Amino acid sequence: MERMGKTELYNLMTQYGDDVRTYAYAITRNREQAKDIAQEAFIKVYQNIGSFKGQSSFKTWLFAIARNLAINELRSSYVRRMVLFEWVKPDKMAESAEAAFMGKQSELELLNIVMGLSMKHREVLVLHLEHGMTKAEIGQLLGLSEGTVKSRLHRARKIVESKWREMER
Repeated sequence: MERMGKTELYNLMTQYGDDVRTYAYAITRNREQAKDIAQEAFIKVYQNIGSFKGQSSFKTWLFAIARNLAINELRSSYVRRMVLFEWVKPDKMAESAEAAFMGKQSELELLNIVMGLSMKHREVLVLHLEHGMTKAEIGQLLGLSEGTVKSRLHRARKIVESKWREMER
């Protein structure tokens, strides 16, 4: 694709906007930074669509842009604090106020565990579970072998499972 019109850009933003924001948030842990990074990623896509060679999927290319922007933001940022977001989406309506509260508490607890992982573990877990990327796509995006991605995913799951069990005691 040599050039992109505003309609195509709008369609891409509609299709991938939430995913890019969620991924940027998983890296930065800051909602406002994540929104800014997502906007900037789409601006870069618009400006540089001619450099997309198709060697990876468009989504992988877009996420690589977002990742680079997020890491640059972290490098230039003084504050690295954890902010919760609604990454874990409830599938069904709660049956009662108490059930709704308990469900929200569980979501937040799980989210706290995931956001407390090291970046290398958190990143592969979010890309795989939230964004549906394959291990090969994650490896390509992060510059890792598929085996390393598998190892990090396995370790991330074990850490989350262990911390969840600790909380239930």
